[in-house]
Amino acid sequence: MTAITVAIRIDLVTLFPAMADGFLQESVIGKAIDKGLIEFKAHDLRAYSKDKHRKVDDMPYGGGPGMLMSCQPLFDAVDALATPGCEVVYLCPDGEQLTNQLAKELAQKSHLILISGHYEGIDQRFRDRKVTREVSIGDYVLTNGTLPACVLVDCLGRQIPGVLGEENSLTGDSYNGKLLAFPQFTRPAVYDGLEVPPVLLGGNHAEIEKWRRERQIEKTKQRRPDLMKDQEHQP
Repeated sequence: MTAITVAIRIDLVTLFPAMADGFLQESVIGKAIDKGLIEFKAHDLRAYSKDKHRKVDDMPYGGGPGMLMSCQPLFDAVDALATPGCEVVYLCPDGEQLTNQLAKELAQKSHLILISGHYEGIDQRFRDRKVTREVSIGDYVLTNGTLPACVLVDCLGRQIPGVLGEENSLTGDSYNGKLLAFPQFTRPAVYDGLEVPPVLLGGNHAEIEKWRRERQIEKTKQRRPDLMKDQEHQP
């Protein structure tokens, strides 16, 4: 039997490891982890705290609401997990937006350490010294960064060869090629008076591809005209 080579190692540092484990045990990403294509482990940040009560936060200097995650546990966690050249990614609302292109880039890394924030954020000194990339999954705020970290793992995991059952399934995804996905249909050909477009039933693959491309452009113009502008500026 041919041994499967791990494509990427991902360590998640979080206050809620069970939350991540439950999310990532399902679907194709869970299968990829089981197969060994992705090596994933969620680590409890409290395990790295030197405080007798396993405290990982403190009040912010200068005042203000809430608490900040403190330096010591974060520094020690990354120092314990880091490998040469690993990418340390902090999930935060003010990071760069997660896109398919960013997911593809991160999927090429051999080791990622994901940092899930909580409370009002983390000490800036950790961000300055240890974090190499900051990523946001959208312009909104969640209670902590564990779910965004799982979203990132799901998104980049799909880019790893062998994770999806059919590699071609990536090609029609929304945002691949900067266009939204084309509409798709399955059996029966007529349901409750609703018919599948005849071009999809004719077997002419050139016509099908043309129809799909037209529908992608049409949908993108309607829903994401900004993506069409990006297309126009490409050489």
